[in-house]
Amino acid sequence: MSAIVGIYHLNGVHATDEQGYNIMKHFQKFPSDATEVWKQNEILFGCMAQWITPESIGEQLPFYDPIRQYAITADAIIDNRKELANLLGLDKLESKSITDSSLILLAYDKWLEDTPKYLIGDFAFMIWDERRKRLFGARDFSGSRTLYYYRKNGHFSFATLLEPLLNSGHVSSQLNEEWLAEYLAVSAVTDTADASITPYQDIAQLPPSHSIIVTSNSIRVTRYMTLKAGSTLKLGSNEEYIEAFQAIFQEAVNSRLRTHGQIGAQLSGGLDSGAVVSFASKSLKKSNESLHTFSYVPPKDFHDFTPKHLLADETPYIKSTVQYVGGINDYYLDFQGSNSYTDIDEVLDIMEMPYKFFENSFWIKGIFQKAEEEKLKVLLSGERGNLSISWGTALDYYSSLFKKARWIKLYKELTFHSKRVGGSRLKKFNIISKSALLNKGTASDNYPILINPNFANKTDVYEKLAAKGMDRSGWYDSRVTDERAKHFEDVFQWNTTNSLATKLSLKHGLWKRDPTNDLRVINFCLSLPEEQFVQDGLDRALIRRSTKSYLPDNVRLNQRVRGVQGADWVHRMVPDWQLFVNEVQMMSQNEQMMEYLNREAIHSGLEKIKEGPIVEHDTDLDYRILMRSLIVYRFLTKSY
Repeated sequence: MSAIVGIYHLNGVHATDEQGYNIMKHFQKFPSDATEVWKQNEILFGCMAQWITPESIGEQLPFYDPIRQYAITADAIIDNRKELANLLGLDKLESKSITDSSLILLAYDKWLEDTPKYLIGDFAFMIWDERRKRLFGARDFSGSRTLYYYRKNGHFSFATLLEPLLNSGHVSSQLNEEWLAEYLAVSAVTDTADASITPYQDIAQLPPSHSIIVTSNSIRVTRYMTLKAGSTLKLGSNEEYIEAFQAIFQEAVNSRLRTHGQIGAQLSGGLDSGAVVSFASKSLKKSNESLHTFSYVPPKDFHDFTPKHLLADETPYIKSTVQYVGGINDYYLDFQGSNSYTDIDEVLDIMEMPYKFFENSFWIKGIFQKAEEEKLKVLLSGERGNLSISWGTALDYYSSLFKKARWIKLYKELTFHSKRVGGSRLKKFNIISKSALLNKGTASDNYPILINPNFANKTDVYEKLAAKGMDRSGWYDSRVTDERAKHFEDVFQWNTTNSLATKLSLKHGLWKRDPTNDLRVINFCLSLPEEQFVQDGLDRALIRRSTKSYLPDNVRLNQRVRGVQGADWVHRMVPDWQLFVNEVQMMSQNEQMMEYLNREAIHSGLEKIKEGPIVEHDTDLDYRILMRSLIVYRFLTKSY
């Protein structure tokens, strides 16, 4: 609920009021409810607070407990408050009013370094332990809130943003070529595979699922949690699995409705956001509250050229959900005049680093802006649903049945699937058999190599990626089911989207919250038998069955059409296409940039875009690598 900063003079020099002002002034551009600084001898903590929950109103942050001799500054919303209060022995009255930062401090007093293991929610915090003369901090399991730091010239400092650290006077803005190499080599939308590095040589990032201990002569960063599928949950019937899921998911949703302000949600025409909205609306109706929903739609002059199984404008499905669920104030936003090119500088300012999600950048930030205008404090989403609540790809499951020689089960499933989706059962069987007989999936080898080969060799980037299971395509060379496991075991997967959410939340004074990313929900989903996710021809079967009476059937049982957001990004850029071409041309002639970028790929793409925009080429890889390259070019030009 805040931006936090801190200074620890490792050489014992006392912190000053001037240092507090200089480090906190970088947050003056954000809406805030309170700004406070606490200092004691060599320690200084700061907090720019945005009050989101009822308990946070008037919360004192930073806070010092003179009895326990702990100080805390925290950017946190804790969701398992009742469970924590019971474990900490709090009475009913105290457990209702206690702030989340005080809960964290009491948890630290009881569990010390194990504290993060007991916390569920979105958090980044730092505690000064006066008796042990050390700082202890942590970031939640998926990195929902950011935490950067440096140790240099006798100083340790941390902050929610990079800007206060870069302007501290103790670090340089020297480019971290290791970060840039990974950024260019990784072909996915994520930034780097090493979640501890940043674009700046002197500044590190505490990775998700990690804690940090800082003393006057050492820094120790430790991973406190690894998400893996454990023992399989065995219940008596499908109905019991549905009831168990509904109870856990409702709890996850309800805990994210805890606010003193308005509540909204991003809503597409699909299952994940639809499930979040339907479960949230069910709870809000009990207190006669409405839910605001925000949906991105293409501009009116956009012609949907996508294949029949894709849908660029999901409005019919969205409206069907809105009407079925009820109690919703719905907004359909086309952000006319905004596009991926004209918004580059603004998104770079928000992110403080290059980004790859340009196809959707303009509407993601646009929804936050609209939510602020409607005075929201919480914006719900279902972004992690594909790997948690709505996991379950039919053909992958059928490949596993093929491998296990479960022919009767496979025959029945293919029969059901053909009836639901259409298509030949024999054709599906041939696809499945080929997939099953491969030892592993084939990584994409047609994505143009963006990194200059000499720069790749200089930084040994491919060797570093190989250690994480990636090949020269810049991503995993494994089956989809293995990739799901890697998604939860690795800590970098959600670093980019969570960095964006943190920084947009500060800019607009509201929090993005995702019940599909709740630790309780994820652990439950990881424990389920495989057949709960694909059943009777239904893919994503758990969420489809669990939302009966929550979502309309045309949304809940839809297996034929899939929404595709951002398909209009080229269409939107048509008025600015020549500016785009001119800037790429300028970039291609910049010899310093060409030391980092693959010259052949840039020149090849440049020749293609000179022919003029083809709006149907929204997935064209040359178009995409030029946009990614241009974003890096803008960042480096601005920063160095």
